Parts: sequence; C-alpha cells; structure tokens
Amino acid sequence: MSFFDSPIGRCPVVREMVLLDETQAECAREHECPPGQVCPLEDCFTRVSGRAPDGAEIPAAAPAAHEARKAAL
Repeated sequence: MSFFDSPIGRCPVVREMVLLDETQAECAREHECPPGQVCPLEDCFTRVSGRAPDGAEIPAAAPAAHEARKAAL
C-alpha cells in the first residue's frame, strides 16, 4: 500500500489535480499556464519551494529543513 501525503487540489483551469506543496509559479510552469492567467488556487500553494532550482537534486537535509519551515508557519 502506498500513501500520498502531499496536499492536492483540483484546478478548474487545467482540469487536473495539482500539488499544493509547490509554489504557484512552479505549478503554472508544470501545467503550462499562460502568463497573466488568474489562478483560482493561488492562496492554497506554499510560499517556499522545497524543490532545488533547475531540477538539481535536493540534499538529504533540505527536505527536513523545508518541513521545519512549514511547521513554523
């Protein structure tokens, strides 16, 4: 059995489930939303990304630090 613990939401614009543990900008790039597209889920996304820039690997300590930052919010 697998568990998917990332928060998700249904985006009515792209008509898909989207991950809310990324920034809105990351989601827009992933789903190819055009510039200026009003995002109905804008307030639901995280403010701080846990992803490394340009697809680089995240060091092992980084996810724990990201979780600590999220818990502090």
